[in-house]
Amino acid sequence: MLSVRNKKLLKHPKMANCTGHGNFTSLLRSFVCALPEGPTVFCAALNIFLSISASLGNFLTLIALHYVTSVHPPTKLLFRCLAVTDLCVGFISQPLFVTYLLIAVTQINYDVLFYVDSVELASSFILCGVSMFTSTTISVDRLLALKLGQRYGHVSLRRVRVAIICFWLVSVGGVFLLFCSSRRVSFVTAIVFVVLCVFISVFSYTKIFLTLRKRQAQLHDGYRGGIPLNIARYRKSVSTIAWVQLALVVCYLPFIVSVVAIHISGWRGTSASIIWISATALLFLNSSLNPILYCWKIREIRREVKNMIRQFCCSSS
Repeated sequence: MLSVRNKKLLKHPKMANCTGHGNFTSLLRSFVCALPEGPTVFCAALNIFLSISASLGNFLTLIALHYVTSVHPPTKLLFRCLAVTDLCVGFISQPLFVTYLLIAVTQINYDVLFYVDSVELASSFILCGVSMFTSTTISVDRLLALKLGQRYGHVSLRRVRVAIICFWLVSVGGVFLLFCSSRRVSFVTAIVFVVLCVFISVFSYTKIFLTLRKRQAQLHDGYRGGIPLNIARYRKSVSTIAWVQLALVVCYLPFIVSVVAIHISGWRGTSASIIWISATALLFLNSSLNPILYCWKIREIRREVKNMIRQFCCSSS
């Protein structure tokens, strides 16, 4: 049974207009109407904490990356782009999502609710798209570094900047498709995009693994001194982005599965709403996990972050 609050929200003309025109993602947002107030408030509180951790963690990561010298400049620029998108998620998308949940609970203004929903949806779509593009590009970048060898130095910062600009433009264009096209077109486009990115990443890591295994066997046969230092450093960089990509897939997959289930089966009600906002919270969790992975896998970033925290504690005491 829906509460009086939920019935009013479902009957609101702008929310009804969104679902009536088949806007798939706005339809998902409207599922919060069937959510009990307790889980809604809990999810809002959790996202406030995640918003702070994502903003602070990625801000420190961006500063620390400035002092990192072990990462090739084009690869470092891609890491910076990933950190910027995670920072924007914590600073923009999550506060908007919290605002949306709290407005739905308090019934402050349904007109504001509609516009907050639209802005949060657009920002999340753009930032998640750029994150997916960037993490996939880093995996391809690591494969090129292995295949090209010394010629990899010709990969210029200018080309990487152009690629990053294209990522943002394509993601912004995807927002227009999301709001202007039919539900089916938006759904199919998003699924194809995610599957393509995951396929490219898996292909890149498979090629990297097989090539490293082959070269290690060659070194074992003709060189007794062990693996050269540059190969060891390369392995660390591959391990870092592999963990980042794994975290992204783990955090994104439940949301994608819930979207598919809701779209295909027409799943509705309180249980669908709880699953949906839980999957959304997990989606946003990825932006808080990435700085932890950077500190864990990249020693220079870990050292710089520790120094900044130590300096802040000393200055405040």
